[in-house]
Amino acid sequence: MKPTTINSQATQAETDKIIHGEQITIQLDAQPLQFYRHGWQSWSLAAWVDPAQRVPAIRPKLLHPMQTDPLYASETQPNGSWLGAVELSDGNILLIGALGLEAHVALSGNSLKGWYESGDGDWFVGRGPEQDVFAHYTTLLEERLGKGRGTPSPRVWCSWYSLYTSIDEIILLQVLHDLDDLPFDVFQVDDGWQVGIGDWQPNDKFPSGMEALADRIRASGRIPGLWLAPLLVVPSSKLFREHPDWLLRNKNGQLVSAGFNWGEQLYTIDTTHPEVLEWLAKLMKRVRAWGFDYIKLDFLYAGALPGIRQNGMPRETAYRHGLQVIREALGEAFFLTCGAPILPSLGLCDAMRIGPDVAHYWESMRDSRMLNNPTTPGVKNAIRTALNRLWLNPLVQTDPDVVYFRSKLNELSDEQKRLLQDLALICGFKATSDLPSWLNERERARLSDFLTSQPMIKRTERYKFTIDKRNVDFSEAIPLSKPLNLPLRGVGAILGWAANFPVIMRANDNLGKWALTKLRKDHT
Repeated sequence: MKPTTINSQATQAETDKIIHGEQITIQLDAQPLQFYRHGWQSWSLAAWVDPAQRVPAIRPKLLHPMQTDPLYASETQPNGSWLGAVELSDGNILLIGALGLEAHVALSGNSLKGWYESGDGDWFVGRGPEQDVFAHYTTLLEERLGKGRGTPSPRVWCSWYSLYTSIDEIILLQVLHDLDDLPFDVFQVDDGWQVGIGDWQPNDKFPSGMEALADRIRASGRIPGLWLAPLLVVPSSKLFREHPDWLLRNKNGQLVSAGFNWGEQLYTIDTTHPEVLEWLAKLMKRVRAWGFDYIKLDFLYAGALPGIRQNGMPRETAYRHGLQVIREALGEAFFLTCGAPILPSLGLCDAMRIGPDVAHYWESMRDSRMLNNPTTPGVKNAIRTALNRLWLNPLVQTDPDVVYFRSKLNELSDEQKRLLQDLALICGFKATSDLPSWLNERERARLSDFLTSQPMIKRTERYKFTIDKRNVDFSEAIPLSKPLNLPLRGVGAILGWAANFPVIMRANDNLGKWALTKLRKDHT
């Protein structure tokens, strides 16, 4: 099929239209001022970038499957998943947006190009003020993919960013007691409760079982919440040993890597396999039977990785097929997706994480600068990508991740904590992991005020807002890291190379576990 070509000088009436085709090209009369780069999944970079500024491939390569779309991880020209936009000299933007799955957009010289990975599909081409063009695009996506159910966002306490995997039944019940009258709607148990990744049964740190824990949470007047990563499998799991035929493989019959975490290589399951779909449905129903009504499913990108599926279904379509089974099995539970491919998740979840994990620091010199990795945990990375995904708000509740109020074990300045809190107010999704015992009286009062506030919010510029009558400017969080000097670039190259070896990653993981164990002994 011959590619459709449009000249950028076309009028708004000529460009605000739907075009069908495998490929589409817009010829620009000059290099645009900025390019909108849209990342593949929750943690992948979304940002307006200088077209002349090279965004280097993130490091290490071992983590590409869990941080970016591995098909395009080494692409040097400005590119993005499903959509791309350019800012023109007249202040308007010009956007190409796919209305289907398995699509990509790139800026090559003065040509903005979009293509479907296989077959053809519909494209929206829009020109005009940024917010108007994105609003038109979201309307069309709603027609094709749907939107969330519009359930009000709950106020969530989550165990992750204070305790990480060092959770057990006793300490969580103590936290539940200490929350007392703080107005949280949900008490969410995060990673650390399960036997292993792939084996979703409670471990020996939860001797009373998950149903008993959910009962205790509900007795406090809160909704029980639970974290899982059901599309991942690790070699140490029973699932990996007993069902090798469920695992996604490439054309050579090798297992498809889903990254590295928990000290192990990650793999994934084929969401087109009938037995996998049956297992996923049973798992979701079991979690609901335990009494958990708020479900956070993480690392979902794994279900859309490139590979050979049993029925030949395209990768993002296969992921969405599995997500539909999960959604149906969850019933009326509130469903939050994380590490999730953006467009394929729309219409099947209530809320979606729209940026990388936060952290108790602004930015990691090692990760963000030496490894050129804007997907790693850190408040700056989280704010940048989340702000550039606010256009998703009409389609799904946007989760910018937790906020911090504590000063204990926290490197963030008051201003940086406030920016994170303001982002949560703008998104309308309020969550924290601060242990009540770590909050002083002033911090606890501010947290309570935050949870009950309902401010008037207005967007005045791309990165500027008014919250009630207070001006908020996020500009300091937006720029990508500047290039390092030659010696530090050399160190970064060595670090990136070394991190591709599982033994190095495993040692780093063990060091982190040791630090968390010490943290728990010292502060809980």
